[in-house]
Amino acid sequence: MSNLGAIMASEIAETPKVFTAILNNTDAFTSIKNVLVDEEIQSVLILARGTSDNAAHYLKYLIETQIGLPVGLTSPSSVTVYHSQLKYSKTLVVAISQSGQSPDLVKFATAAREASAYIIAMTNDESSPLAKIAHNHFSLLAGPELAVAATKSYNAQLLISYLLVATWIGKAVNASQIISEARRIAETADLVSKAVSAVSRYKELVILGRGFAYPNAREAALKIQETCKISVQGLSTADYLHGPISALTAETQVFIVAPAHMPAASITEATTKIRTTSSRIFWIGNGGTPEGDDLVLAGSNCDDEITSTLVDAMVLQRFALEFSVASGYDPDSPAGLSKVTLTN
Repeated sequence: MSNLGAIMASEIAETPKVFTAILNNTDAFTSIKNVLVDEEIQSVLILARGTSDNAAHYLKYLIETQIGLPVGLTSPSSVTVYHSQLKYSKTLVVAISQSGQSPDLVKFATAAREASAYIIAMTNDESSPLAKIAHNHFSLLAGPELAVAATKSYNAQLLISYLLVATWIGKAVNASQIISEARRIAETADLVSKAVSAVSRYKELVILGRGFAYPNAREAALKIQETCKISVQGLSTADYLHGPISALTAETQVFIVAPAHMPAASITEATTKIRTTSSRIFWIGNGGTPEGDDLVLAGSNCDDEITSTLVDAMVLQRFALEFSVASGYDPDSPAGLSKVTLTN
């Protein structure tokens, strides 16, 4: 019996336990409850790379839609390569990193703090350099993550992002539902098996999402690229219509990330145009508008789109894992990658 992907599989399955640990530790968020007012925050920047950068897009949407503050994504090379002098008064910088070790993130966070920014970090290592730089650090509480492709730590980043914003706006959190839905997804044995059998690694694969689904679309593309050794595009449906759709053929396999309660109208234009050329459409989640022979990778049924999104991350991870194994690869240790990437 093949043992390929055993570590990655076990780490995805640990997500409900990680969520439980985080949601049992919500008192930790009291320290930042009033930070936006106390620090007179006028703008937010998020510092991240790779998988954590996809979590950053989720936090960006959360802050923009729930609070209305302007949010940008940092360019670490502005400090590490171009040695810019930052002016970050009344700016919140949120640093997101599994390891908290990458030199470019550490250097940027250091420069931002010296430039009067308020720093919040979330990492999986309380003793990491990034954690020590921050005014406030939130542990991912994910425990050791050994598979190269990050899974449970990404899920933890989404949940902590959600709790940060919920704390700032005084929103009640349905912790039991998030945990129970994550547990249900983890325990569904044939969650992605039909899609794994139907998808070809030799035909174009595009993954689309919009709004809160966009970060998971990017992350799904990254996970498949990391574990399956094929090129995959992860785009917003809006950006896809602005050019890349011209490459669409009848053989293109289109995944659309559609969490429960997403506004179906947000992707109607894209799906209508896609159907005129390709009938190979797969849905990740319980939203969207499946038709005919579309294949659905069922997701969670949380109260809203925001929480459904963070639980549905497990579905895309399961697909990448099982598609990789079906292709004969070991997703635990993809060739050419290491667990901690130290960019300068």
